[in-house]
Amino acid sequence: MTTTSNGTHHVEHVMGTAVSIDIRDPHCSPDAVMDVVGWLHHVDRTFSTYDNATQISALGRGDITLAEATDEVRDVLRMCEVIRTETADAFDAFDIPAPNGTRLDPSGLVKGWAIEQASGILEEHGCENLCINAGGDIAIRGHPLGMEPWRVGIRHPEMRDAVALVVKVSERCAVATSATYERGPHIIDPRSGDPALNLASVTVIGPNLGIADAYATAIYVMGLGGLEWIEGHAGYDAYAITHHGSTSWSSGFNQYRLCDKNDT
Repeated sequence: MTTTSNGTHHVEHVMGTAVSIDIRDPHCSPDAVMDVVGWLHHVDRTFSTYDNATQISALGRGDITLAEATDEVRDVLRMCEVIRTETADAFDAFDIPAPNGTRLDPSGLVKGWAIEQASGILEEHGCENLCINAGGDIAIRGHPLGMEPWRVGIRHPEMRDAVALVVKVSERCAVATSATYERGPHIIDPRSGDPALNLASVTVIGPNLGIADAYATAIYVMGLGGLEWIEGHAGYDAYAITHHGSTSWSSGFNQYRLCDKNDT
């Protein structure tokens, strides 16, 4: 953990990624970061589908019933069911191959949900200006300096060290990206059981990171038609990149676009 007169920065390796916690409030206690770190490891111990000892693995195997699961597990699965219905099964945590060999995998929502909750923990500690980035799933609060917005770079889906898009966000905002550049074609279309291959990258911006995370996965599965779908979900907008490099976005996304690879 690094603490300066400008705030606190910490990187924690958890949930299979590096989580960067950037707090721009000098008065925010280091205990706030430790509480977030503890929370994220708790989420990993509960929801990881790579660990057969987690509660979600036990539930997927049928070793425990939903009634025996914790409130937070039931809450996450309720959210997954709502989004499954909204997306007409383009997002489905209940019938998709999981690394633990079961058909229960809420990972497409859990990371975003966990980071959203982590932001709330920092707010409870009095932190007002912060950014938590978990492998491209990002929760924002306030501003980094004065009234300037946070600038978030979205990685190019085909070129590892290039940025495809820069967005400006502030206040209470979430940015979630679904792509295959980290793990290959791992996003499965639950309706067919095959990898979703229509798009190279989808970024969703909205007020809640758990929902934005799941929506990004769903639109990745839907293809470009998902941009029309998200028009009916107030507060959320999306930006898509095809494998040919063309870009499309929903009607409200321009408020966030600072520049992209096609801008001069």
